[in-house]
Amino acid sequence: MSAYRDQVDGSTYPLDVPRWRSAAGRPLWIDPGPGIGRDDVDGAERSLWRYRAAFPVDIAAPITMGEGFTPLVEHEWVDGSRPLFKAEWFSPTGSFKDRGSSVMLSYLRDRGISSVLEDSSGNGGSSVAGYGAAGGMRVKIFAPASTSPAKIAQVRAYGADVELVEGPREESQNAAIRQATGDAFYASHNWQAFFLQGTKTQAYELWENLGFRAPDNVIVSVGAGSSLLGCYLGFRELLNAGQIARMPRLFAAQPLNCSPVDASFTAGVDVPVARPVRPTIAEGTAIAHPLRLTQMITALRETGGATVAIPEEDIVRALDALCSRGLFVEPTSASAAAAYSTLLRSGSITPAETTVVMLSGSGLKAAPLVLDLVEGVRA
Repeated sequence: MSAYRDQVDGSTYPLDVPRWRSAAGRPLWIDPGPGIGRDDVDGAERSLWRYRAAFPVDIAAPITMGEGFTPLVEHEWVDGSRPLFKAEWFSPTGSFKDRGSSVMLSYLRDRGISSVLEDSSGNGGSSVAGYGAAGGMRVKIFAPASTSPAKIAQVRAYGADVELVEGPREESQNAAIRQATGDAFYASHNWQAFFLQGTKTQAYELWENLGFRAPDNVIVSVGAGSSLLGCYLGFRELLNAGQIARMPRLFAAQPLNCSPVDASFTAGVDVPVARPVRPTIAEGTAIAHPLRLTQMITALRETGGATVAIPEEDIVRALDALCSRGLFVEPTSASAAAAYSTLLRSGSITPAETTVVMLSGSGLKAAPLVLDLVEGVRA
């Protein structure tokens, strides 16, 4: 039977009582389930809820706005390659985070929670705010004072309360946890394990997109790791169900200026390794101390994948290349495309392989910045 599990001490907690951490104060995990087959996919449902049979609990009344079911676009790139770009910005609030928000908030509301707190530097907050509004829930978002004004405007437009917090990203999390008392549940996309149950539908959707088979490689931009870990969970379940013969290799792209996962992976450890942190245009991945670092390293190792740390100038070049192909994404997404080019040059992957590049968020989230960056390349 599925349960919340603390992977350090092995303690477990029933899923019928929402939790965001263990008694020891650590993040909880839900182990990969048995998976589902193609006959279990609800073909009448045009959203990620077509895979609801893969969730570990029943959710009677989902909060859904058609999230998931995003386009998979093949496009020419370099050296004759034609990667597949997963256009996650087609989600209702403009990012892949809608997968996690839909499932997490549906689960919480189904179990009587009507007021939530979340901390986010942008997409997570706007997604939770949007789905909270759709589900009639009260939402308060804590965000760094340096967050893009456009992202904060989106959060406020949904009717959520906003508290801007001075200092590094972690201070927003600390502020949210301090106020997570009484009726307000801490619905963190980093801490609450049901968020990953939503992002794991990326794997199921890719499997269906590709004619019920797995790609050779999946490249994701990584900050807190919800997309990477979601792909790991979903493909592991498909392997458990005998629907795929092997796991795809998972690759984590990070800006070199903030690359803690790359630092640990290249050092051969699954604990933090000191590396300087500097500002980056890929603000969605600017998390210096990711909560689920050990789990991310495990996912990369088990699938034979790797990490790629991308210099800022390469992120900008990839952003320009994407925009010139009609793919208008925020800079964070461009780091995954830049990683694809790097992996091709190194021979780690080949043009003949089926490679999916996850494009996580819309360029409309940071349109003035995107324009400034691409015009700088073209000048």
